[in-house]
Amino acid sequence: MKTTIKKYLVVVVMMLGTLMNYANVNSNSIDVVKGKRVRLEYRTVKKGHTLSIKNENGTVIYTQVIKNTGSFSQIFDLSKLEKGNYTTELEKDFEIIVKYFTVNDGEISFNDEKTIFKPVIRAEDDTVYVSKITFDKEPVKVELYYENEIIFSETVTNTEDVLSRVYKVSKEIKGDYKVVIKSDNRSYEQDFNL
Repeated sequence: MKTTIKKYLVVVVMMLGTLMNYANVNSNSIDVVKGKRVRLEYRTVKKGHTLSIKNENGTVIYTQVIKNTGSFSQIFDLSKLEKGNYTTELEKDFEIIVKYFTVNDGEISFNDEKTIFKPVIRAEDDTVYVSKITFDKEPVKVELYYENEIIFSETVTNTEDVLSRVYKVSKEIKGDYKVVIKSDNRSYEQDFNL
């Protein structure tokens, strides 16, 4: 048991170090070209990452899967979008980079940028490990399902920068399990079985 906890702590420390390194690097930029077109640049992308544009209701109006590892640069004409608030989101392995922008009479202005860290969910035998970086101290809801029925739920109001939880399920109850994490108005899930 002590060996498992030590391995888990090493993984969390390594993940935190990696994410902090990403957070300290200015890995993207935005150029507004004549107020109507926008060049989005990301310097650290991998094949399979997803770029999306969403309206203020969260509806995806554009999505693209990144085809090459390295840097990404593309010009978008966003001036034809209806007046309102939008986001661009680059979904990476462990984080989502969200950029907020407004369209007003065909003119585009970028407002803010936020990085949302995805939770790390790992299941080993009858133990489930959950970690999530929560710099903004958003509540995190954890739900555990067995055969599509909820068997455990808790909402954690975190005061630390890293949420860490360990859950055990019965070794005798074999079948399909699912962990669902809800935070930052998003839902993440992972299936596992015993």
